[in-house]
Amino acid sequence: MGCEINGNEIEKGLAALQALEEVRVRRQLTFACGDYDRTQALIDGTVRPEGLELNWLILPHQEIWTRMLNYYEFDASELSLSSYIIAKTLGKPLIAIPVFPARAFRHSYVFVNTKSGIRKPRDLMGKRVGLAEFQQTATVWVRGILQHEYGVSLEKVRWFTWVKQDRMEIDMPGHYNIQKIPEGVSPDHLLIEGELDAIICASLFPSLLRGHPNVRRLFENYKEVEATYYKKTGIFPIMHTVAIREELWRDCPWIATSLFKAFQKAKEIAYQKVNDASPYKISMVWFREPIKEQQEILGDDPWPYGLARNRKTVETLAQYLFEQGLIKKKPSIEELFAPNSLNL
Repeated sequence: MGCEINGNEIEKGLAALQALEEVRVRRQLTFACGDYDRTQALIDGTVRPEGLELNWLILPHQEIWTRMLNYYEFDASELSLSSYIIAKTLGKPLIAIPVFPARAFRHSYVFVNTKSGIRKPRDLMGKRVGLAEFQQTATVWVRGILQHEYGVSLEKVRWFTWVKQDRMEIDMPGHYNIQKIPEGVSPDHLLIEGELDAIICASLFPSLLRGHPNVRRLFENYKEVEATYYKKTGIFPIMHTVAIREELWRDCPWIATSLFKAFQKAKEIAYQKVNDASPYKISMVWFREPIKEQQEILGDDPWPYGLARNRKTVETLAQYLFEQGLIKKKPSIEELFAPNSLNL
């Protein structure tokens, strides 16, 4: 009996073999990061970095920071920018690329007790102010802004931290009055009861979202204040970057370029979805005006990647870290990022 060869079947077979070969040559990379619209295309595989097969782990930030900064458990990960800069000055074997998946204005995350006598930022001096962790990027930004924009002397504030264990052991600056809040005590409860005069949050406690008569924001017109801050400084504060184990990068420097391009593509896909004018895609009724307003203030790419567009913001954070005693020497920006990513 003869055996008839089907051309379509041959093409399918060749395509399958090619796909298998691509998978075989792709390098497996374990990546820990948050779940954002800007990363969704990487999570679901719509975007695949050149030469890489990502094992994407969605984990809580504090867990990622602790595991990456101390044990280098992931090939690459999202990482607190302030802790990364500190880690580099300590010689930890990590190297970042200028991808910044998380940003936030922070004026709206400062809350005060209404009976504390705090009416303006300078009133924080002499008061008891709670924060999660001194090296936390959000709190570094707030302290720097309070100092430079409002004349607050940080040494005159009584600081209280509430995390059980710091993400990374560092030498704390000795010129601040820093105490630990007892374990098991909720910081927002202390604020409501007046045992803390103010707190600086990275994320909002449910009680603060619900509201309480004893608590208000320090900057009650925070949206206007944050927009004014951006127009004055050009800074949309960066919270996180992307870091790679340095040994891995030295073996395969192309990983830096591949990841950068993939993050950029994933972000562009997110923008396309946000800017879709369809009334059915987003579960919000009136969404066009906020999007238009944001574009008018921040432009069409409010989450820019690359060093050129972020140099001032990164330099400002590094300056704050140096001034606040969290690093002993201010690094150059080029020292912080992989050399082959500096011009991306």
